[in-house]
Amino acid sequence: MSSALGDVLPLALGVAISPIPIIAAILMLLSPKARTTSVGFLIGWIAGIVVAISLFTLLSSVLPEQDPDAAQPIKGVIQLLLGALLFVIAAKQWGKRPQEGEEAALPTWMKAIDTFTLGKALGLGFLLSAVNPKNLIMAAGAGVTVGSASLSAGSTITVLAVFTVLAASTVAVPVVGYLLAADRLRGVLDALRTWLARENAVIMAVLLLVIGISMIGKGIGSF
Repeated sequence: MSSALGDVLPLALGVAISPIPIIAAILMLLSPKARTTSVGFLIGWIAGIVVAISLFTLLSSVLPEQDPDAAQPIKGVIQLLLGALLFVIAAKQWGKRPQEGEEAALPTWMKAIDTFTLGKALGLGFLLSAVNPKNLIMAAGAGVTVGSASLSAGSTITVLAVFTVLAASTVAVPVVGYLLAADRLRGVLDALRTWLARENAVIMAVLLLVIGISMIGKGIGSF
């Protein structure tokens, strides 16, 4: 279990360090319906992570069982493809970075966050975690690792739980913190939102490049 856990932690970190969902959560915390929409967004974010990682774990568990000390070409090919996809997304993110003096472009739906209901916030959280291409690649990589590790049911649940907690942490921390100390966190959250919006593309490009290299290395090692 420790080996599988060590392999999925960087992927969980890749999901966690997602500036756009963090900015969305902060905007909800600064909106008139802060408590309702932020909690709904967090629930949707966690649910999407759980669904994605569980689905890929189940799919990869049906692959032919192999000796863990033998070559695993199927797993290796999947990891190489996922690593290559991360490189492509990293290149696109780098190309989107704002130039000197240029304002960072954010999704247009963020302008409507003040009008969001609980249902819309929950749905947005789910979509950003479960349908986002980058997160799907991370979940697929983690699912392949866990599903092919021949773990017991208890160990599998433990690894998936740790993955989910870490992946959801960057959205959960500001939401929970706001619920406990709203007034003290408003200034901090606004400053964090501005910084993340400005550096979003660079953060994601570097993160995806690093995780892509790691995925490629694991894929090569599976042969």
